[in-house]
Amino acid sequence: MSTHAKRERLLLADLLEAAGPNAPTLCDDWSTRDLAAHVVVREQRPDAAVGVLVSALRDRMERVRTEFAAKPYEELVQMIRSGPPRMSPFSLKQVDEGANTVEFYVHSEDVRRAHPDWSPREVDPVFADALWTRLEKMARLAGRRCPVGLVVRRPNGQTAVAHRGTPVVTVTGEPGELVLFLYGRQSAAQVELEGDKDAVARVMEAGLGV
Repeated sequence: MSTHAKRERLLLADLLEAAGPNAPTLCDDWSTRDLAAHVVVREQRPDAAVGVLVSALRDRMERVRTEFAAKPYEELVQMIRSGPPRMSPFSLKQVDEGANTVEFYVHSEDVRRAHPDWSPREVDPVFADALWTRLEKMARLAGRRCPVGLVVRRPNGQTAVAHRGTPVVTVTGEPGELVLFLYGRQSAAQVELEGDKDAVARVMEAGLGV
């Protein structure tokens, strides 16, 4: 496992462990147990996890996730912390870094920001650039269901188009916050939105996400 993904993996495991199995998260109506089971299935059972992308297999994925959720919570957290099995695609460093850096960052914030007393996490510049690089690649996919034009912008002026259309809403924030916004955590992301009032409201209610 390479640097960013490994660090975010360990942080997520620590947060899940500290929160316990019944804490709320920002991920739908999932508890921390539900979220932990999702992460484990994604790495341990790719045959079921494909349901994220294939709607016909979504029910099967949910059945498998429910089975994993019934395991002892400590076991689920340890499976996350120890990493994917050797035969998993995620055991390859490039796959792990490319697919898990953002995944684990978002889910860590799902745990952290579900509590009313959360505080912003300091993201170092190198990691911020890594998040931005991934955001540029996934922006159009995440913004495909946006009902209006959507542009995301870093404070340094770098921009990425998430959806073409009019009117246009521009969302400005640090890369980590923009990632959360595009992953459907609009209300929890610390960003500034510019644009027509109605268009901004529609963006805030849009089903963004990969």
